[in-house]
Amino acid sequence: MQVEGKAQLIRYTSDPEQTIALAAKLCYSGSEIDELIEKIGEKDNAKFIRILTEMNHFSPFEHASFTFAIEGVSRALLAQITRHRIASFSVRSQRYVNEGDFNYIIPPKIAALGKEAKEKYEAQMAQMLTWYKEWQAQLGEGEGANEDARFVLPNACETKMIVSMNARELMHFFSLRCCNRAQWEIRAIAWQMLEDVLKVAPSVFGRSGPGCLRGPCPEGKKCCKNSDAVREKHDALLRACGIKIE
Repeated sequence: MQVEGKAQLIRYTSDPEQTIALAAKLCYSGSEIDELIEKIGEKDNAKFIRILTEMNHFSPFEHASFTFAIEGVSRALLAQITRHRIASFSVRSQRYVNEGDFNYIIPPKIAALGKEAKEKYEAQMAQMLTWYKEWQAQLGEGEGANEDARFVLPNACETKMIVSMNARELMHFFSLRCCNRAQWEIRAIAWQMLEDVLKVAPSVFGRSGPGCLRGPCPEGKKCCKNSDAVREKHDALLRACGIKIE
């Protein structure tokens, strides 16, 4: 069955903006920690966090953590997202979970070719499912059957995962994966994740996104040459989250 990708913020550090501000102010203050906590709790920390961002003082951002549930994505996406090594991943196992009726992702370019192309793709998925079940039957019972039968499963096979990143790594993630040059599936997931964190930590992530939001496109000759549309998309997201555009 065809599925679509979904990312949902399910857990995060309580008061992430205060946590970041506390960690940063501790670096420059001789006050006791309890006193700092009290002072920070009485203030709006948005301006201070903006200053930290402009100073490139990002180590305090590592104290705020965000956890997402991601589903309806392909094993191809899994190969990409796990390249972000400063993150934690728990992924549904193809060794222990029977993929006897696996869901799958249809790339938009294939779907755009029309009904005949889509039906051909679906038939190919059905054939791979048949091969998978045949190998399971020959390999017999036990986890070894799933473990080895999975080798005929496609990259399109759906997976689910829990992903945790700190704010600093998320900002880096958004700079790469919200870019138009990122692969379409992980790009869609990244924009969903950005929307979720903007709602709980707008001061932290208000300027997060592809590099063209903050200056010339860092992709150089490989630039998508559509930076204006990217900025419009980001502004629309900020407005949807009730965030003032500066």
